[in-house]
Amino acid sequence: MVFCTRVGQFTRTPSWIEAFFDPVCPDSRDAWPSLKQALEHYSPRVSLVVHLLPLPYHDNAFATSRALHIVNGVNSSSTFHLLEWFFKHQERFYNAPTFNMSRASVVKEIVKFAAEGVGNSYLSALKSGFMNRKTDLLTRVSFKYSTSRGVSGTPTFYVNGFVLPDAGSPLDYIGWRKVIDPLVGTKASKIEDLGHFFS
Repeated sequence: MVFCTRVGQFTRTPSWIEAFFDPVCPDSRDAWPSLKQALEHYSPRVSLVVHLLPLPYHDNAFATSRALHIVNGVNSSSTFHLLEWFFKHQERFYNAPTFNMSRASVVKEIVKFAAEGVGNSYLSALKSGFMNRKTDLLTRVSFKYSTSRGVSGTPTFYVNGFVLPDAGSPLDYIGWRKVIDPLVGTKASKIEDLGHFFS
């Protein structure tokens, strides 16, 4: 499983899924468990690349996406833990709860929250990362890359380079099986330990 900060930064297995997610999108959150279950079932024959698409109508999508880029740059094995942490508590960063907060206050909360999720040892890296133009540019590039692929909503999935229909809607586990079985066969062995997916 790869969190993509640059195009081409992953090794493709015979079948691969590209997921376009927004960390504060409820549909992205709802799509993650069944996708993760499918990846567990098909490992190691299917790989995943996650691209971030911070949607402009989610006020804090860019800053939360930026936090993911910062953590990924420090230690990529923590990136998916943080993504799941945002998914689990994303209502904290919805538009309404942060409406009366300044941008600086929201970023401060995101930094603190992200450090709670992946460990306080990341706190200084997160603080300095938000002052580093490189993380801003990485987040902009991920947005621009997503739109260059014609993606305008999350979640959107590509399988082996082809977009799946019904962008913006989660796909359940049975749906993933229907998509992937014909590509890899139906005798995939189940892997109980997901740890290697988060490295």
